[in-house]
Amino acid sequence: MARTATQTESTQTRFRDKIMDQHDIPFLGDFYTKKEVDAMVAEAVEEARRIDEASMAKHNREATIISMILGFTCLALFVDGLLRILGIIPPFMDLDVDIIDQVVERVENDIMPQLQKYERYLPNRYLK
Repeated sequence: MARTATQTESTQTRFRDKIMDQHDIPFLGDFYTKKEVDAMVAEAVEEARRIDEASMAKHNREATIISMILGFTCLALFVDGLLRILGIIPPFMDLDVDIIDQVVERVENDIMPQLQKYERYLPNRYLK
């Protein structure tokens, strides 16, 4: 139901004559002052900051745990492979990756004949 011009004028005159709080205006409904809005915005921003800090702390904690698990797994697999290559751990599923025998054979066949040429220049401790 719309107000007529006379009803609006009579309401305005009543409010001018009477000193009242801004919240007491019945036909405009509830509203907030600038100070109240600023306080609510500041509180909401602070709450958002707290939530953000809490969620980032949780994320960092979980990411650290996941990284530790992945790092430990990678290190374990690396050490396993290294020990299999060195022949300390037996082959897995008949996949022999032991290279020590091949390295020893290559040194005996390729490097030792070269060293024998220069035997007189080497100290005795290297030729035993």
